[in-house]
Order: sequence, then C-alpha cells, then structure tokens
Amino acid sequence: MTAYWLNVVSREHVHRGASLGITQANHGKRSAVTRMGPGDGLVYYSPREGIRSGAPVKAFTAIGTIDDAEPWQADEGDFQPWRRSVSYRADVVEVPIDDLRDELDLTSKPNWGIVLRRGLIELSAHDFEIISKAMKGG
Repeated sequence: MTAYWLNVVSREHVHRGASLGITQANHGKRSAVTRMGPGDGLVYYSPREGIRSGAPVKAFTAIGTIDDAEPWQADEGDFQPWRRSVSYRADVVEVPIDDLRDELDLTSKPNWGIVLRRGLIELSAHDFEIISKAMKGG
C-alpha cells in the first residue's frame, strides 16, 4: 500500500538531496527512512533557507517517489546518515503553505505547526494530491 510522507527540511538541504537523488530524515536516523517504502510519495516542506538560519521559506519545495532500493548508510566522516534513493520531479514549482492551508488535512487542526517539528510525518493521500497538483502549477 502506498504511503505519503512530508519531510521537514531546510531549502538548502532539499536542493542538495534532490541533486544527489536521495532523502534522509530526522538527522539521518535509520528508523525514519525504513518507514518509507518503494513507490511511496515524498514531499518536502522547508521552513527556512538554512537549517538554523536564513530567510523564512514556509513552502513545499520538492516532491518525488521513493525508489525500489534498500536504505543505506552513507559515510561522511563523523556523520553517517541513513538514506534512500528518490526520483524527484523536475517539473514543479515551490508552493507556499499558506496558499493551501484551507485545503489540507494537515493544517486543519489547531497548533498544526507543532506536528512539523517531528521532521518526517505521514501525509494523507488527499494532502499529497493537493500539494502535488499545486506544485505542478494547478
């Protein structure tokens, strides 16, 4: 069964991950990427330009599909994050979350922003479809 995921990541890291065709979540934790499966939808929400700095973005910044490959652990010296391969869509535009707030299950609950602090959260199929359509330009 297909699942849909929202990964909360700075825009800088989204662009790096998309250029490498990978995703990682929750600071590279294995449990995050093993929850995702081949064919699952993945959308990114970027609160800021940088991880702890930079201008606010508050937009959906990339979208793709988890590839049919096992998670692996990368070796970046002191940092060894778990990753998965992703096929990113190139034909999309960033969409501010405020443009979709009235349509999403995610933002229909009080204090919805607190949920985003979890990093990787499961999205409803409805929300994924709304975001996907908006990112394709309507």
